[in-house]
Amino acid sequence: MAEAEAEAPASARPVLPRIVRILLGLAIGTAGGLGFHYFRLPLPWMIGAMVFTTVASAAGLPLAFSFRLRAAMVVVLGVMLGSAFTPDLLDRIAAWAVSIAIMLGYVLIATVVVQTYLVRIGGYDRTTAFFAAAPGGLTEMILTGGALGGDEKLISLSHGIRILLIAIFVSFGFRLFGGYHPTGAGTIGEPLLSIAPLDLALLAAAGIAGYFIARPLRLAAGVLLGPMILSAALHFAGVTESRPPVELVAAAQVVLGTSIGARFSGTPRRTIGRALLLSLGATAILLAITAGFAVPISRLLALPESQVLLAYSPGGIAEMSLIALSLGVDPAFVSTHHVARIFMIVTIAAPAFRLLDRMRPRKP
Repeated sequence: MAEAEAEAPASARPVLPRIVRILLGLAIGTAGGLGFHYFRLPLPWMIGAMVFTTVASAAGLPLAFSFRLRAAMVVVLGVMLGSAFTPDLLDRIAAWAVSIAIMLGYVLIATVVVQTYLVRIGGYDRTTAFFAAAPGGLTEMILTGGALGGDEKLISLSHGIRILLIAIFVSFGFRLFGGYHPTGAGTIGEPLLSIAPLDLALLAAAGIAGYFIARPLRLAAGVLLGPMILSAALHFAGVTESRPPVELVAAAQVVLGTSIGARFSGTPRRTIGRALLLSLGATAILLAITAGFAVPISRLLALPESQVLLAYSPGGIAEMSLIALSLGVDPAFVSTHHVARIFMIVTIAAPAFRLLDRMRPRKP
């Protein structure tokens, strides 16, 4: 959204210092989390922050978010997700390999179908439509799509709205149709005072070391993946059974939700409205394709449908994994599949686009 601000006339640019805009976003996000928590809505801290800050951005409030703060909170979520990798997972890994392999077909079909929709209904050019349709790797899709001639703003907006809609639809869908009823706690983890100091130190070390190991490798979702792998190693080896403090995980959800909503700040309401309408259609298509893959896979591998649906839902890794944790669905299975999906998309998106472009009939 920085580009949108740079191009806006001077009178329309935010006059508040960036730190004030960040704090304003966090305040609105926290209010949203508290509101959703009060009414015992699904995953309240993240979804509430997302909804409130998105509405505030669309209303014209000059919000911003800190990439560094978001990265720090994603590290916390990575450590949390790693805590789900316990020794008893060995008995289930074979089924994971099969469903991950099938996911490649899901990624290709979903991308091509949504690209066709965005070209024919939305009027997007093929490059922009392809990289806006690929379900994952937001930063990578923006950079690659832009380098190949796509509209970076539309690609960014499409992915931001997709992540927002998927998180809302999936969390509320499980409550309405899956029999999920939140307890009202709204948080995931253990109270800070109940965690032994040594365990806290181990979790902090896994997060910090994982971040600095993954960052120079430029891995897809590396900020999440590095801490998750080191935390998983500690939990899998039985070194610790603790999870990050519940208070810190709640704060991480607020920051994550706020960063999604604040992305829309400075974008004209008409642009957001049109992108939202197109994204509603794209999200419906993606969820239909997700169900079309998840239901038969769950029966083939004798896995719960809810587990496979969350693993294949094309939302953000952190968002979908948090929903899995809140639902009591195997978060290790879900997060591993989302990491695999992002890796597939980042790896094959550009070559697949070039191949499809060469195969497209040329006008005489």
